[in-house]
Amino acid sequence: MSLSARLALFVLLAVTATAAETGPVVAPPVVVDVATIDRERILKAAAKALAQAPLSITAFPAKLSEGGVNDFYSNGDYWWPDSSKPNGLPYIRRDGETNPENFSQHRLAVKTLRDSVAALAAAYKITGDEKYANKAAELLRVFFLDAKLRMSPHLNFAQAVPGVSPGRGIGIIDALHLIEIPAAVKALERSPAFSAGLAQDLRGWFRELAEWMVTSKNGKEEAAAKNNHAVAFYLQLAVYADFIGDQAKLAACRKQYKEVFVAKQMGLDGGFPLELARTKPYGYSIFQLDNMVLLCQVLSTKEDNLWLYTLPDGRGIRKAVAFLYPFLADKSKWTLKPDVQAWEGWPARQPSLLFAGRQFGEATYLELWKKLPADPTDPEVQRNIGVTQPVLW
Repeated sequence: MSLSARLALFVLLAVTATAAETGPVVAPPVVVDVATIDRERILKAAAKALAQAPLSITAFPAKLSEGGVNDFYSNGDYWWPDSSKPNGLPYIRRDGETNPENFSQHRLAVKTLRDSVAALAAAYKITGDEKYANKAAELLRVFFLDAKLRMSPHLNFAQAVPGVSPGRGIGIIDALHLIEIPAAVKALERSPAFSAGLAQDLRGWFRELAEWMVTSKNGKEEAAAKNNHAVAFYLQLAVYADFIGDQAKLAACRKQYKEVFVAKQMGLDGGFPLELARTKPYGYSIFQLDNMVLLCQVLSTKEDNLWLYTLPDGRGIRKAVAFLYPFLADKSKWTLKPDVQAWEGWPARQPSLLFAGRQFGEATYLELWKKLPADPTDPEVQRNIGVTQPVLW
């Protein structure tokens, strides 16, 4: 064999070995000018946020909560009073059917705070105007740091079920909107409005929350969930660990992604069987994919690139996005029954399409992302999208 032939064979073998370990070789990431695409939208949302009064969950006392006024409280989504009982207790479960009488004010407060701060941070990032940073600093101080008004950094009383439980691990998912706060703070902390002390105190709050997540009974239960709840748990933990620089927690999140979420939750076709078995399979599949993609976005490093991580049977994030993309592009192709709730509201401008499209150089994903509604109006869809300002990511 000639020297040139031997060299060619060596290169082929090296590429094959690399692909077997890390997945298929992909095109370089594509630069997407989100700031330009979203500029008008960002400034409109930021103008609204400038008029937002400071928020605190203490303004919404939860009568059924077993916690204090500073403790986040919510009710389990699919739990209803038992009509056969005089007092309706204990509540009974109807999968996929949200009880409109549930206490939701704390959820809404968290979402509104996230919407406002993310919009202000995005506006500051693209304009440099200090008015946006000043307002964001005010909102963040009141919600997270004020001694009397702040939200406690735990979720002991989330998704309580009257007559059944004062709060459950499953309720940690209610705080998913908080993942955009660290991204916002990173964009804002170069402003004079963000003293080193403010940024440090905010990191302290998220450090307490992250520690509660990994040590509390509720946190351990949620981390062990078999479906989207564990993925949402680890996405939150990954974001907070990245924010505070906790390398041990980041390593644990990467391990969970590989050994559990890809190896045990993902099907051979790239779908997620436990989500497809629900009464809202379309919405749950979208939610799961978004959060899996965001885990890749947050956790990937040069040394450990989760975008390229692929099992020998081909399962990995690229296959997961490819599985769902046709149904995002044309919902009429969905082969299962329509979701029992929010069917008309999906899909919106899903983060999975932008981040995976950018990473894999898939123009079709990016074009679809641009076409879908950037600001969905269905409340169920709104609360299941963790990223509202992708320019921050």
